[in-house]
Amino acid sequence: MAEPENELLELAPGQAFGFACGPQVPCFNACCRDLSQFLTPYDILRLKTSLNLASGEFLARYTQGHTGPSTGLPVRTLAFSGPERECCFLTPRGCSVYEDRPSSCRAYPLVRVASRNRATGRVSERWFLLEEDHCQGFCQAESHTPAQWAAGQGLLPYNRMNDRFMEVLAARNRMAPGPLSKEREQEFILACNDLDRFQEILARGELPDAGAPPPPAGDGTALLDFALDWIIRRFTSPA
Repeated sequence: MAEPENELLELAPGQAFGFACGPQVPCFNACCRDLSQFLTPYDILRLKTSLNLASGEFLARYTQGHTGPSTGLPVRTLAFSGPERECCFLTPRGCSVYEDRPSSCRAYPLVRVASRNRATGRVSERWFLLEEDHCQGFCQAESHTPAQWAAGQGLLPYNRMNDRFMEVLAARNRMAPGPLSKEREQEFILACNDLDRFQEILARGELPDAGAPPPPAGDGTALLDFALDWIIRRFTSPA
């Protein structure tokens, strides 16, 4: 999503790296501590659906709200517990929501940096290897290219939806720079984080500038696509 802050090793598209993780690795679960885990809208959708919770309940129980230091937008991070700031989903056996874990967890030890060409709309990506001192996964024999790792970790739908979220951030910077009005801030939270309440307002016919017909009920990904299109339009409207 954003350019990495630390100096990382950039990988060529077909360049292989050695890495594996699991209970057989001595540092298993170490990377699930001392966390500041940002959640994208698609991360939230997958997690709240997996846990069979409404968006609002998931946000209240498992996340914390912050203001993004670079965007000034409200963001959500995973809640943590204990002096080691353990992930709220960490168990002695590993991640309790592994099938629906966030995109940054799936990508590790890679960092994906995506950029969109304004003229063509085409998204390009770069991959960086984050080799932390504590991680012993690099001592394992398995070898992967970035594309193989992304496919094997189920990252492709996450990448698509995270690129859609990048469109929202770009539209905000282009159309509504500076501090957001309280109304736009609440609309951003509604569209990006609280899809169940978004759907309720949409169903009541109370959503301003609703645009195209809503997607079929029960398709969370289609609803999120719809919501992201909506908030982009709202950034062009007077607050």
